[in-house]
Amino acid sequence: MEKIGIIRCEKNETTCPLVGCIKPIAGKAQAYKDYEDPQLMGVFTCRCPGDNVVELAGIMKKKGIEFIHFPTCLFSTKTEDGWASEPGGFCGKLPELMKAVHEATGLPVVAGTGHLPKGHIVEVVK
Repeated sequence: MEKIGIIRCEKNETTCPLVGCIKPIAGKAQAYKDYEDPQLMGVFTCRCPGDNVVELAGIMKKKGIEFIHFPTCLFSTKTEDGWASEPGGFCGKLPELMKAVHEATGLPVVAGTGHLPKGHIVEVVK
């Protein structure tokens, strides 16, 4: 079993219940397709400008989480034709935050959850 943690963004925490991020876990789809038995173990909310993200990831690691995912909406935008990588998502600092989380925890950090843009290659910092 792979223990998954999701760190979401405060910018949509009151409008998105994470259904699109969580539902693909059970079907091993989207950004979870390479896991044998992914299980969601926890969710935290990052506060801009991301100063708390390393602390959140550290807590997740202490609780046994093995992989940290950042939702697709942080780097992509929902359009009439589906999700698109351009013009970008909620977080302009995502690459920096992913690197900081990995360096602090040693855990693989994944950009993406569900509803990936067509042709998107999942980025993993490890």
